[in-house]
Amino acid sequence: MESETLPEIPVDVTFAHALGVSDAERTLRIQGEPDRIWDLASVSKPLAALGVLVAVDRGLVDLAEPAGPAGATVRHLLAHTAGYPFDGQEPVSAVGARRIYSNTGFEVLAAHLEEATGYEFEDWMEQTVVQGLALRDVEVTGSPAAGYRGSIRDLLAVGRELLEPTLISSELWREATSVQFRGRDGILPGYGRQQPNDWGLGFEIRDGKSPHWTGQGSSPRTFGHFGQSGSFLWVDPEAGLTAAFLGAEPFGKTHVRIWPGLTDAILERHRDGVGGSVR
Repeated sequence: MESETLPEIPVDVTFAHALGVSDAERTLRIQGEPDRIWDLASVSKPLAALGVLVAVDRGLVDLAEPAGPAGATVRHLLAHTAGYPFDGQEPVSAVGARRIYSNTGFEVLAAHLEEATGYEFEDWMEQTVVQGLALRDVEVTGSPAAGYRGSIRDLLAVGRELLEPTLISSELWREATSVQFRGRDGILPGYGRQQPNDWGLGFEIRDGKSPHWTGQGSSPRTFGHFGQSGSFLWVDPEAGLTAAFLGAEPFGKTHVRIWPGLTDAILERHRDGVGGSVR
């Protein structure tokens, strides 16, 4: 296993978990079993979004093409503004009017990509994201909204890709990590209504949200996702860091309490100059 230069980061929990930190080139710290497989829950979405963005980059799918309910596009589905509810096929809002976090939107998105590419979405993910990033443990079966599983080691590899993209162009990466449909309000599950509730293309963007699951020291450009399995993946382009958390307890009050401080501890240790080469 690689030597690690970021000191141990205290995690105030009693349940089994894994924590990892990386810069764009190398792992700086892993605590817990690096190859243990955990449920990713909604952290599946940024992986699925990356697969869709690969199709966009290759010209097989266009962000502006119709997908989902009448008037919606691939962009609306990725940005949770297509009008779908959390679960269910019947829209509950006009397209583009509100930010409604939706599993359905990602399932519709996967079906749309299948039709556009001729690949089953699972096969597309395997060939583009899993093989493209040389992931060893990620399982891209089940719902692209919440069904994937993986290790902390592989989740950090995804984070490195989202820091410095290799599978998509820099231009598309900048668009995907910028606010889409600016000013839309919405509910961030577990944290209540956010005004605005900013998202990119498959990634939640921190901006000035409060309360939030990232830290007080996280830059407004920080983006990522968390899941109901008690998982998170964030990418902070200003700090040049990505971090991931996976655990045996479902998301709840403990995660709300510890995650912001955990993120701030990671950022502080790195700012103190202790994160260096692990080669």
